[in-house]
Amino acid sequence: MGLRRGLGACVGTLATIAVLAEVAILSLGVVARYVFDHPFVWTDELASIVFLWLAMLGAVLALQRGEHMRLTSAVGMLPRAARPWGEALAIAAPAVLLLILLPPAWNYAMGQWAVLTPALGLPDAVRALALPVGFGLMLLDCLARLRAHAMRHLLGVLVVLALVGLALWAGRDQIGEIGNWNLLIYFALLLGAGVLLGVPIAFAFSLCTAAYLVLVAEMPLTVVMGRMDEGMSSLMLLAVPLFVLLGQLIEMTGMAKAMIDFLASALGHIRGGLSYVLLGAILLISGISGSKAADMAAVAPVLFPEMRRRGVHEGELVSILAASGAMSETIPPSLVIITIGSVTSVSIAALFRGGLLPGIIMALALAVVARWRTGRDMPAGIKRAPMRQVLRTFIIAVPALILPFVIRAAVVDGVTTATEVSTIGIVYAVLIGLLVYRKFDWGAVYPILVQSASLSGSILLIIGAATAMAWALTQSGFSTDLATAMAAAPGGKAGFLAISIMVFIVLGSVLEGIPAMVLFGPLLFPAATEAGVNEVHYAMVAILAMGIGLFAPPFGLGYYAACTISRVHPDVGMRRVWPYLFALVVGLVVVAAVPWISTSG
Repeated sequence: MGLRRGLGACVGTLATIAVLAEVAILSLGVVARYVFDHPFVWTDELASIVFLWLAMLGAVLALQRGEHMRLTSAVGMLPRAARPWGEALAIAAPAVLLLILLPPAWNYAMGQWAVLTPALGLPDAVRALALPVGFGLMLLDCLARLRAHAMRHLLGVLVVLALVGLALWAGRDQIGEIGNWNLLIYFALLLGAGVLLGVPIAFAFSLCTAAYLVLVAEMPLTVVMGRMDEGMSSLMLLAVPLFVLLGQLIEMTGMAKAMIDFLASALGHIRGGLSYVLLGAILLISGISGSKAADMAAVAPVLFPEMRRRGVHEGELVSILAASGAMSETIPPSLVIITIGSVTSVSIAALFRGGLLPGIIMALALAVVARWRTGRDMPAGIKRAPMRQVLRTFIIAVPALILPFVIRAAVVDGVTTATEVSTIGIVYAVLIGLLVYRKFDWGAVYPILVQSASLSGSILLIIGAATAMAWALTQSGFSTDLATAMAAAPGGKAGFLAISIMVFIVLGSVLEGIPAMVLFGPLLFPAATEAGVNEVHYAMVAILAMGIGLFAPPFGLGYYAACTISRVHPDVGMRRVWPYLFALVVGLVVVAAVPWISTSG
């Protein structure tokens, strides 16, 4: 316990420094460019270096604090005597993966010494060393935790893992001969077994990807490091930790209470009223940060405390949050839309115009379910507030309510980029907390920074693992085979759209929208045109279908991001999320059946 406590304190301090450094670097870039009209060319490079360290240190914290997303429903159904075996597997499998990846991670970082950053002239290894250091620290934590388990449990799961590895190695020639059917073994059977048995999602993804690339594709594991680095290093993802921090600051400074007091007085008496507020808020800020996780992180901490106080079940909270993330995928400015335009040559302006109405259709579908579901949990006796109280709470809440408009205006007017805009919100929240509401708990700052790093690390490690898996699927030729098969499907236009919906839901459950569109957009959009489907219409259908898959358990990454942000265990929302997903499917069918919804803009 002493080792883990000391490791946690050291990593927590470094992660806190990294979060503060990112806020300072991005804020400096905004001030230099907008105030002094003298942009610094090195701020993005320095932010990228610090960001990868923040992601890996946050992943270490998440592992130590038990905040990496994992399913425990199957393990929980086992007899009590068998559960320690599942818990041992949940630690041993990541330990084995980290032990395997540590040498190639070190080699990858050493190989980056020859690459110099353009502006600062620093070796890229300064950034890439975050990978082996993070893996090493996580391995130390796993080994320390394994000491607490009975030796028979530890040896048993290690023997099982070794036997599975030996079986795959011995049968690699036979598995390779069945072509892309071997993907079912690695990315359906093994991945599904790992997730259901409680292995943390990021580690299950990485373990199956590494096994496939080594045993089937015969590629070095440094490739996995490169893909994980690529997935976790995107500056667009910088909004994730900073919006997580912003959400916690909003709550700590009293802005959340002021906003919720007004919303509760205005809509609290309506059945499902605060759920409507959540849906509207996600629609309002969607796409600003460039990340669905960041959008959810900016809204959930503000609304969830009051929704909990009003009796809404935690499973409903995470369910409607996850569904709202899928609902808003087409609302501009959307990075997925921009990606589609860039890889398919479809007009981005047309895509922006076409994305508004489909998002509203999906929001209306969710609102119907939210009224039915959340109203069942509301306590009786909540009455309409007097107009005098509504006006008083509105005046108090004005500084908090205008924050989303400040954020959007900063992006639209070119003051900040979508990545930098979170710093505007952070500075605004601090100033409003200090000067207006006069509520700023300095003692809570350090825990808030540590929590921001931990939550972000768990999300970013999943994204890195998913990026590596997406690349593995590309190398298998799966994307080309899929496009060919879909183009030959019967049923004409309607048949092509129906198959596309099913395919993109599946793809969304294992890939982020951007890598999926980069992989399949150039192949499937020409096939859609041949089938007589309008390109803008097809883009909306594809984006919404992928959004449903992304937020659908048990494999949808977005669902686990929503659970992480909500601080709700995935098992709690698993049963309650399906009515919301069904509403999204109904909305998607309407959008697919009526092209005018997407093309009327």
